[in-house]
Formats: sequence, structure tokens, C-alpha cells
Amino acid sequence: MVEKIRNIAVLTSGGDAPGMNAAIRAVVRACSYHDFECTGIFRGYQGLIEADFEPLDARSVRNIINRGGTFLKSTRSKEFQTKEGRQKAYDNLKANNVDALIVIGGDGTFTGGQLFSKEFGFPVVGIPATIDNDINGTDFTLGYDTALNTVVEAIDKIRDTASSHNRLFLVEVMGRDAGDIALNSGIGAGAEEILIPEENLGVERLLDSLRKSKKTGKTSSIIVVAEGDKSGKNIFELASFIEENLDEYEVRVSVLGHIQRGGSPSCFDRVLASKLGVGAVEALMNGETEIMVGIHHQKVVYVDLLTAIKGEAKIDKELRRVADITSV
Repeated sequence: MVEKIRNIAVLTSGGDAPGMNAAIRAVVRACSYHDFECTGIFRGYQGLIEADFEPLDARSVRNIINRGGTFLKSTRSKEFQTKEGRQKAYDNLKANNVDALIVIGGDGTFTGGQLFSKEFGFPVVGIPATIDNDINGTDFTLGYDTALNTVVEAIDKIRDTASSHNRLFLVEVMGRDAGDIALNSGIGAGAEEILIPEENLGVERLLDSLRKSKKTGKTSSIIVVAEGDKSGKNIFELASFIEENLDEYEVRVSVLGHIQRGGSPSCFDRVLASKLGVGAVEALMNGETEIMVGIHHQKVVYVDLLTAIKGEAKIDKELRRVADITSV
């Protein structure tokens, strides 16, 4: 495989995440170090279909390790979901003498990459980048740590207002169907309750918890709610429900939204991106394909793309136990 590869392309797809630029940088510089050409593909799979390519060298990626988002841009491509679209993409890669592809993104990105590799026998390696941390087979995904720090900083500021006015704040965080951001930021910010999709504890338990908090002298509270919470109520309905059943609480809602996806990546995400970017290039050198380069116990690991896509990332039960104990 290493004798056949001369030019490695890289793209970012799906939702942006802090650390994507750092991963691109690592891929490009690893290519340069190992004497490969590197081709940047703009606008994800749609750019692949439209041949939106540009050669990249070590100097092309200077001063981007600290930047959030992705300078290669990202978009979702319906055309790539068709056989005809993928055929165009393959033809463009061959016409531009590209021998392998590194895709940076989440499960949707990996699904497209795995199918493309299977159809055309084209080497594809994935780098997990999503703030949700919901990819199986890796301890962390790019952007997750930065998002956590953003959320904790925001909740710290919200708590100042909550304490000043004796209010209860419901803070909604992102994460889709995963509760990692909610659970970890909730513990880190000292939340009184944390609602996550992986467990439906019910609204009555929440009311009981708030009543107990009031009896123990708490005058303000923070509840972190994951956007995929399965309590059966959206965050505004939940706020109304609490006010209707607990007269002593004045409830406010804060939806943090896309602020969690932006910003300069943390040092952790920059280092992780660098390790995974180098790992992706070296995986291709070793003849690997249809795999994700992940991190497990601080070591770079290879995980089958189908396993990464279809496997279920588990919530840390010990963290849940810690959250219950420290919120007393």
C-alpha cells in the first residue's frame, strides 16, 4: 500500500468542531514529513463531487492550529448519498491523482466514507471530530474538550445571576442523543441536577430533588439539560412544569446553542488533533483502510469504521454516581 500512495486528500464534513483545523494541519505536515503530496478538498463531500481541490503543503497550514471551525469549510451533501454522486467523486479523485482519503467528522461523515471505500476499493481513514463525543471506539472526539470548557464557563456566569436573584436556571447544552457534555459540564459547574438522554429519571424525581434542595437551604439552583433529554418535555415546557408545581421557584431558561461549537480549541484538542492527524497518515502508510483513528488510554488505536458508526458509546456510570453524590 505504501508504494501505491503518493497523494493523500483530506476533507472535513458535517458539523464543525474546534480542533478540525489542527487535525488538517497535522495531516498536511505528516504528508510533508513522509514525502507525500497532500490535497485539500473544500466543502466536504460536495467539494469532492465538484472537484473543489487545492494542493496543500506545510506552509499552507501555518497559523491555523489555534483557529476554531475548519478552513476547508464543511457542508452536507445529498448528492453524495447517491451512487452517481459518489461516482463523480471517485472520478475526480482519480483525475487528480489522489490515492487515499482522510475524512474528518462524525458518524455521518464516516458512513459516507465507509460506503465510498467499499464501493470503489478506495483507501479511506476517518478522524473523529464532533463536540458530542458520541463516536464508538475512541475515548474522546475532537472538539469535545473545548465545548466542555465553553459550557462550564457559561454556566459559571449564569450561576452568578442565579445566586444574585435566588433563581432556578435550566441550561440546555448540545450533544444530540449523547449526554457526555451535560454530565461532565454539570459536574464541573456544580449543577444540582443533570438530565441526559441515556436515562429518563422522570420529572417527578426532578421535583423531589428540587424540594430536597430547598429544604437544605439552597436558594438558587442550576439544572443542566441535554438537548436529547427524554423527559417528554422540551426545556421551556419543563420550566413551566416546575413553576406550576413548585411555587417557591422562579425559573429561567438559557439555551447555549451553537456557541458551544465555536472558539479556539483547547490545548487538549490541539494535541489530540495532532496525534490523530499523524496517526491517520501513518495508518494509510501501513495499508489500513475503512478504519477510524481514535484514542484509547492515551494511545492511538485503529477502529473499524462500521464499529465506530454502529457501536453505542456508553455513558460513564461512575460519573453519574459522582454527580448524584456531589449535588446533595
